[in-house]
Amino acid sequence: MTALREYQRLEAAGLWRASPEEQRRDVIVSVGDATLTIIDMKERPLAHWSLAAVERQNPGRYPALFHPDGDPGETLELGEDETTMLKAIERVQQAIAGARPHPGRLRSVSVLGGLGLFAALLVFWLPGAMIRHTVSVVPDIKRKAIGQALLGRIERVSGQACSTPETAPILAKLAERTGVRQVVVLRDGLTSSLHLPGNIVLLNRSLIEDHEDPAVAAGAILIERARAQTSDPLIEVLTSGGMLASFRLLTTGKLDRNSLDRFTETMVSAPRPDVPQEKILATFAQAAIPSTPYAYAQDITGEKVLGLIEADPMAGRSLEPVLNDRDWVQLQNICG
Repeated sequence: MTALREYQRLEAAGLWRASPEEQRRDVIVSVGDATLTIIDMKERPLAHWSLAAVERQNPGRYPALFHPDGDPGETLELGEDETTMLKAIERVQQAIAGARPHPGRLRSVSVLGGLGLFAALLVFWLPGAMIRHTVSVVPDIKRKAIGQALLGRIERVSGQACSTPETAPILAKLAERTGVRQVVVLRDGLTSSLHLPGNIVLLNRSLIEDHEDPAVAAGAILIERARAQTSDPLIEVLTSGGMLASFRLLTTGKLDRNSLDRFTETMVSAPRPDVPQEKILATFAQAAIPSTPYAYAQDITGEKVLGLIEADPMAGRSLEPVLNDRDWVQLQNICG
């Protein structure tokens, strides 16, 4: 995004608090990949806000007061002297809004009023059809915003995602190597892995800390990628939220906090659905990553994952490592 590249190294000082009950803290704010990253004075990450979902409470007044969409209790204050950062936030948000292929597309039904809603009920009587239709019209920028919002709600249960300045570029390499947009490592609250809308994959820290081969963590990401290609992650979100969540997203372009929390409560610790072995092997082959390390990590005897071992598409080939040894050792210490 052109508007974003101009501000990639921009930082500013601000005041942040997680809730109205907590004291404000001095923080450093930086612009990232369509996100605001908030860290404390010891460079420890505190929060990641999607720029597509950041709202200003007091336009035209200072200090400027921002909060994530749907969570006015968590706030960030920027002084009037931080003009460059304030302009950056405004310009990047304008660029994100301009990148939407069909502005107002999600709100078109609401314009028709009660007649449109009634017609939608008749056309999409079955919940499954309603969800599929909603998923088909949600643009990528909205998927990313939903994924970031879900990540924020999950972190309230699991704790802040593991992150250090040294490991952030390594996670970016792992994401690029496995064909996803973002990889996030969580300390607790997640059984193994989870794919969020917006191509965000969450990993339990054990997939990194307990294995010597980075192909194990990469394999977990590829499994989630294959699973997402089989069943859109947004379908899981809307299914857990019920038919009302689909109507709300279709007519307003938003999901309320209850829908996000319901997904967090029901899906984060639930067993992940199986993926056909042919789909898994094709995904590993496309990424040029061996399936054998991941298979043995799931079953050390190999009996339950024999197909992933015997049909490993990369068996006998000379392959580039998923990560070099130095990066992998650093990543294994991401959670401290």
